[in-house]
Amino acid sequence: MYDLVIVGAGPAGIFTALELLRKGSKQKMLIVEKGRPVEKRHCPKAETGRCMNCKPYCHITTGFSGAGAFSDGKLSLCYEVGGDLPSLIGEQFAQELMDYTDGIYLEFGADPHVEGVYDGEEIKEIRKNAIQAGLKLVDCPIRHLGTEKAQGLYLAIQNYLTDHGVEMLFGTECTNILLEGDQCLGVRVRENGGAEREVRAKRTVIATGRRGADWLENICAEHGIAHKPGTVDIGVRVEVRNEVMEKVNKVLYESKLIGYPKPFKNKVRTFCQNPGGFVSQENYDNDLAVVNGHSYKEKKSPNTNLAILCSHNFTEPFNQPIEYAQKVGELTNMLGAGHIMVQRYGDILDGKRTWAKELSQSNVKPTLVDAVAGDITAAMPYRAMTNIVEFIQMLDQVVPGFASGETLLYSPELKFYSNRIRMDADLVTNIRGLHCLGDSSGWTRGLMMSSVMGVLMGQKIMQWENR
Repeated sequence: MYDLVIVGAGPAGIFTALELLRKGSKQKMLIVEKGRPVEKRHCPKAETGRCMNCKPYCHITTGFSGAGAFSDGKLSLCYEVGGDLPSLIGEQFAQELMDYTDGIYLEFGADPHVEGVYDGEEIKEIRKNAIQAGLKLVDCPIRHLGTEKAQGLYLAIQNYLTDHGVEMLFGTECTNILLEGDQCLGVRVRENGGAEREVRAKRTVIATGRRGADWLENICAEHGIAHKPGTVDIGVRVEVRNEVMEKVNKVLYESKLIGYPKPFKNKVRTFCQNPGGFVSQENYDNDLAVVNGHSYKEKKSPNTNLAILCSHNFTEPFNQPIEYAQKVGELTNMLGAGHIMVQRYGDILDGKRTWAKELSQSNVKPTLVDAVAGDITAAMPYRAMTNIVEFIQMLDQVVPGFASGETLLYSPELKFYSNRIRMDADLVTNIRGLHCLGDSSGWTRGLMMSSVMGVLMGQKIMQWENR
């Protein structure tokens, strides 16, 4: 019997346990994690040069510290970036929690240098150009952990939790929750593919991350956990030469631009900009290959990559947004024979596919070397593709050369934030003893805001414990 069981060792789950320890809690805690400890997470692509489609899960997306730490490892330090948690708890309080959480990261070895803090004439020019293009520039300082440096930082956190009595079950899958009426009594787990068993706890925190969003959606439907379909983001990973992004990289490091391109006027945004970074592949449990970006502190490429994401909000009667985005990804994977597809922007405008020979002759060389040249428009929905093309034209007014014919677009880039769990400002759901945090809850997007939600959960549990 535990006081608290946490499903998922991503930022939200980790910081729940961490904050409880920092506040002096004596609760008996267990973290259940499907993947491996941080020091045993390793992507074999570094040796093989190609994605090995690791089973039973992808080591980039699964394991202690979650997916974010093994991709770009960036902490956004502004409440306007990272999801909708501020609308639940208040913007000022969210920023205060963010500053507090940032301090914890610094204690565990995060780089004290902050990128994107600049107020000179160049930022004014970028903002003016953005306004003229119909885009909003969001000021957001970035603390860049770096893909490789983040692993050491999270190892330190993992060791801290272990040294202070937090139990961890790795290689363990949560199959369901235990309910009695409207109260959660724990979870059912399966260790290393073995028999299922029950783990009972006074409180249960579900923090399964983006890749666990569809699993949590099924759990909600089965047990009547109050939720509503939320947003899914469908888009591409764009790659250009560093020279094109030179000014923006210098001044902002990670530009966050939002627009509503015609004719549909859906929200489209840039996300996860990686100067000198590398485009990467991640695999989900159902063999879905999606594209992402890595950014190292030391290792650099001649290119900058970033995501362009179109937000899709569905209305009645449709209530399966995650499945919709997965189908888009599956169709793209089918056309690429299981690989990420890449196409030049100019070829999209010309209505033709891209060929490998054409890529080899371009100024922009793909950093994802096993991406397959093809036609991403054959799988991308018309609405999303139109939004992307129009948004790139708008970005070209801010970053001249961004809409070059040689600009590379990789697909699919999908973000599953759907299934917004209904909860109050205390993070209480309609099921007693059950709390849902992080990206799988639909309230956060990314490392920092997920960590913030975990810190808040730890503080709330501590308050309840002291009553």
